[in-house]
Amino acid sequence: MPAKTEAKESPSADKEKAAPAAAAPAASSKSAKGGGGLLPALVVALMAPVASWAVAQFVVLPALEKKLLAGTPATLVVSGEGTKGGKGEPSAPPAYDFKDVVVNLAGTMGTRYLKTSFIVTGSDSSMHAAFEENKVKLTDVTLNVLSSLTLADLEEPGSKNVLREKLVGAYNQALGKKLAEQVYFSDFVVQ
Repeated sequence: MPAKTEAKESPSADKEKAAPAAAAPAASSKSAKGGGGLLPALVVALMAPVASWAVAQFVVLPALEKKLLAGTPATLVVSGEGTKGGKGEPSAPPAYDFKDVVVNLAGTMGTRYLKTSFIVTGSDSSMHAAFEENKVKLTDVTLNVLSSLTLADLEEPGSKNVLREKLVGAYNQALGKKLAEQVYFSDFVVQ
């Protein structure tokens, strides 16, 4: 008679067998929950740009176009032509154009320069005529203001706004009355 021998397993072996069995249902429930949250996130990520484009194309742009067409367009004077006026044509603010002004920067011993173009505007209709009559004087004023700048002056935050104020003040002082109101840079290169 063969003897039956049963191998008794240790209590730690029972725990090892129970752990994988318990982990399997937990893993399957985690994957079901995690996978369900990923699909809506992907749909939202893919649909957001499409929805933004559709709103801009069919809502925002038509409303903006309608508003712009309802208003009166204004024209900007370029190349110092002064105000344009006439029947049915909108009048632009007086302006004078300074093109390609080049100056050496102070403190650089002629090795660094500033090249700029800008438009000076004002509200007085005689501004353009006054600038034309005093073109040489105002060019000299412009060169003096710009060439007094250092490289450090131009690297400071807000330096262009300070320069605008200096130019407007210098023009009004040279002309003896307040004709210039604002300076708009169209080109500003430091080399």
